[in-house]
Amino acid sequence: MKNLKGCEIRDLWIKFFESKGHKYMPGVNLIPQGDKSLLWVNAGVTGLKKYFDGSEIPPCRRIVNVQKSIRTNDIENVGHTARHHTFFEMLGNFSIGDYFRKEVIEWAFEILTSKEWFDFPVEKIYVTYNPTDLETFEYWQKNGLPKDHLIPLEGNYWQIGEGPCGPNTEVFFDRGEEYDPEHRGISMLQNDEENDRYIEIWGIVFSQFNAVNGVERKDYKELPSKNIDTGSGLERIACICQQTPTNFETDLFMPIIEATKLIANKPYEGEYLLPYRVIADHIRCLTFSLSDGAYFSNEGRGYVLRRIIRRAIRYGRKLGINDSFMYRLVDCVVDNYSSFYPNLIEKKEFVKKVIKAEENKFSKTLEGGEALLKAFIKEHNELDGPTAFKLYDTFGFPVDMSKEICEENGVSIDLDGFNACMEAQKENSRAARGEIQSFNKQSKDLLQFKEKSTFSYEKIEIESKVIGLFKDGVKVDEIDEEGEVCFAETPFFAESGGQVSDKGSVSSDSAFGEVSKVFKAPNGSHLLHVNMSYGSIKLGDVLVQKVDANRRALITRNHSATHLMHAAIGNVLKEHVDQKGSYVDENYLRFDFSSLNKLSKEQLKAIEDEVNQKILESIDELTEVLPIEQAKKIGAEMEFEGKYGDIVRVVEFGDYSKEFCGGTHVKNTSEIGLFVIESEGSIASGVRRIQARTSIGALNFLKNRVAVLDEVESKLLVNDTLINSKINKLNDKISELTVSLESEKQKLLLSQIEPLLKEVVNVNGVNFLAKRFPEADRNEVLARGDLIKQKLDDYVILLLGKDSLTCFAKGKGALTGAGKVIKTIAPLLEGNGGGKNEIASGSAKNFSKLDEAIKLAKTLL
Repeated sequence: MKNLKGCEIRDLWIKFFESKGHKYMPGVNLIPQGDKSLLWVNAGVTGLKKYFDGSEIPPCRRIVNVQKSIRTNDIENVGHTARHHTFFEMLGNFSIGDYFRKEVIEWAFEILTSKEWFDFPVEKIYVTYNPTDLETFEYWQKNGLPKDHLIPLEGNYWQIGEGPCGPNTEVFFDRGEEYDPEHRGISMLQNDEENDRYIEIWGIVFSQFNAVNGVERKDYKELPSKNIDTGSGLERIACICQQTPTNFETDLFMPIIEATKLIANKPYEGEYLLPYRVIADHIRCLTFSLSDGAYFSNEGRGYVLRRIIRRAIRYGRKLGINDSFMYRLVDCVVDNYSSFYPNLIEKKEFVKKVIKAEENKFSKTLEGGEALLKAFIKEHNELDGPTAFKLYDTFGFPVDMSKEICEENGVSIDLDGFNACMEAQKENSRAARGEIQSFNKQSKDLLQFKEKSTFSYEKIEIESKVIGLFKDGVKVDEIDEEGEVCFAETPFFAESGGQVSDKGSVSSDSAFGEVSKVFKAPNGSHLLHVNMSYGSIKLGDVLVQKVDANRRALITRNHSATHLMHAAIGNVLKEHVDQKGSYVDENYLRFDFSSLNKLSKEQLKAIEDEVNQKILESIDELTEVLPIEQAKKIGAEMEFEGKYGDIVRVVEFGDYSKEFCGGTHVKNTSEIGLFVIESEGSIASGVRRIQARTSIGALNFLKNRVAVLDEVESKLLVNDTLINSKINKLNDKISELTVSLESEKQKLLLSQIEPLLKEVVNVNGVNFLAKRFPEADRNEVLARGDLIKQKLDDYVILLLGKDSLTCFAKGKGALTGAGKVIKTIAPLLEGNGGGKNEIASGSAKNFSKLDEAIKLAKTLL
């Protein structure tokens, strides 16, 4: 077995799968992009979801990656166990509709046991699998794993709600008897117990079925395109390769622990093991997350980071460290990881400042809060909710930390009571301030704020003085976490006219904050919502405001293209187009307009061509500020009558487009680069919406379309000039086969009718037949019924399908009524339905009382 460093393990993993035709794709940012369901990227597959769900075509069907990940649902376990971490690296290999079970097991065995790669002893490898997944059981054996090293576990099945799912197999490494003091051996795996001997190092999911609520797993249909999703923890592999007692003794953590020892001057042993491990884990998490753009706050991922650093500070005190120290460990993390993650170097000094500021802030309240808590629990058996909330609200003492200290001292905590206090505070806060969007109505301070503030269209960076500070609409003299800032002059565009606000930063030598949103106060001042990374902002401070220039450029291209598209729609439709709304951000543009009819493909292409022609013509933009009546006279378009004041801003692109507009725009149409319509549809009666993209967004959209075309060519085995011909031939073949299939189905049904007629019984002079076809849909049931009733006179025919009921009646049977039969028996089958005397239908969910239902139908006759 090779003794490999963390960096060597990463390299081997990537090289191995590249040798098997995989494309290496760097991991994504820790902050999920466009996925509000996640606080953090927490698995290797997270950044690849767009390929697995089919929303984008992957650059390669085989992908290998190393994904930095954060999981914080069990922070309390970090340091207590050998393997729990907040931040970790996941090694992964993925197949998107390409290889499947046979190949991935073969390669897993090869990379783990081959002398060229990890060189793990085969006798140390154990594998679990789902008992129904006999193929996996066989493939592991075929590759050389002994049969008695394969353990069936019912829990080896990956499924989250409806959608793709499948069995999985997990690989374990046996670290030996020294980690099994009770000599329990393989029974720990058989019982699926957490233990220190058999370490899980790899999970492989066979995504091959489609889960449907109410359907038993054994009846799931197979997916047309099967996928492989795997994950192997780098820290665990390092622990195995370096033969350390826990992950914390590997080269991924020990340099940080050694750096902490120099500050603490305490040995890494005994009671000090836990504090050192917590600190090493937490500083990795903080360094990576802050480098990726996260920041400390009181909610969401910011609160998670605040909770992490405060926990680390508390454990630092157990090592005798009473001063700020976490920021001093950032250098060590960067030195250890920057060869693979070079962005850490660029962000290092910023991250150190942010962490130091947060440490200083917390140190002011930590001692007082902890002392109060310990004094309280000395005299009480439970920390009640209001007291826990007071510690949190007044002293900034996290409830998670209160819970941890209570557990250490054998005292319970009333978390329900704490949560009730927290919710009450939120309600009071909401009632007091209203939403930001309601500031005009809610905030007396903002209504009275009339300091002169100027917005500059031409600049993206301005140094200016702070003339107003607000928190939740209330005037304050200083902000050190988050709040609204007004400057005498600002380059930040405030959200208006369908254009989103700018983002960026404000900074001085002692402070730095991220601008997340900009809106207008009641008297027109631009208010920047700022989340402070470090330092504070006071009235009168002079700071540098810097707009995110790349994002602004994308927004302006989209906004100018919206104006061009407005004009093009009118030209193509040959009628005046009333604008009903718009939305412009850095990703795309939307334009809503009055029209009763769906636009044809030809019309959309004409609009797209005309906009691109105007881009090629390189038309200069001209902005004029005019009296509104003069603006109307030159033919400027307005969105809504009565929306504007006496003086208006008009944006013009030659004689082609003239509109009232307060947004930002390109100086020349050529800056837009490219324009592509993505979709068109109805959003209300008489209102249509076109969504489009420009520049990089348009290019990426077209590249994805080309990738789809390449995929089609590959599957059809033709080039693009012959695709239509090939598809027409395939459609003709499908039609021919469909006719043939229907003919065969009809023959099959006819062959089944005679046996069914033998099951007909006479009930009170009526021919009665009741039969269930468990796999038949409603149409198949109707087809059978039509054939059977041709052979009978007076009848009641009750046919049941997969989830349907159908009854046919004629003559004396019709006097009883097919509708009455269905209405009577459907409730027994947990269904409903009804109909006419001659034919009726319904649905059913449970056929366990089918015999009882048939008896009831006979009773009606």
